[in-house]
Amino acid sequence: MSRVAIVAALEREVRALIKGWRVSQKEIGGRRFRFFEKDEFVLVCGGIGAEAARRAAEAVIALYAPTVIYSAGFAGALDPALKIGEVLQPRRVVNASDGSSVNFAEGEGVLVSFGSVASPAQKASLRDSFGAQAVDMEAAAVARAAEARGATFAVVKVISDEFDFNLPAMDRFVDVNGQFLEGRFAWFAVLRPWLWARVVRLARHSNRASLALCERLRKMMDAIPASSNVPSETAVSRR
Repeated sequence: MSRVAIVAALEREVRALIKGWRVSQKEIGGRRFRFFEKDEFVLVCGGIGAEAARRAAEAVIALYAPTVIYSAGFAGALDPALKIGEVLQPRRVVNASDGSSVNFAEGEGVLVSFGSVASPAQKASLRDSFGAQAVDMEAAAVARAAEARGATFAVVKVISDEFDFNLPAMDRFVDVNGQFLEGRFAWFAVLRPWLWARVVRLARHSNRASLALCERLRKMMDAIPASSNVPSETAVSRR
């Protein structure tokens, strides 16, 4: 069976899944990536944001030639009814920057990829503009890389922050490679006691979302060898 690739942003999103997987470091295009392998599956954590996701997707496609590539990870709720830990496999993925989209034969709802962590006001705007239920930063970039290399694209996302949860401004804690600067963020939070409750809540939500995502990915992995029914895109539109 051909290899299935999964592109996530950060290892903490998928830690429970990749525990015990083989780890290899490989260099491509002057960058080094850590690949986690198990049976016919390979996973790479490329970092936060569209550019990091694109680089990781292109690397895993070039080195492993998968026929299917998943964008998996955290998403923010645009629909107030969505709660922490709910897993989404959307019917459509939209790139907020240019309006291009990928449609799937199966799935439910719309995921929009946005260029930064969205505030509640931005979430409301994205929901109204695109009719979307959730927002992430990476899926559209992975979709474009998959399209360019002829791989089937699929998405699994989990809600890690609800519609009204106001995250601290996070862009300053992400380096040029898309890696989250945990030490810098920790010092920032320590010096601002009014943020402590929100940071604790964020950590709790992230752990809960990660466990839910990993459970869904395990089920997906178990099902794929017995069936070819992976969610496939039916159309790509550019605007």
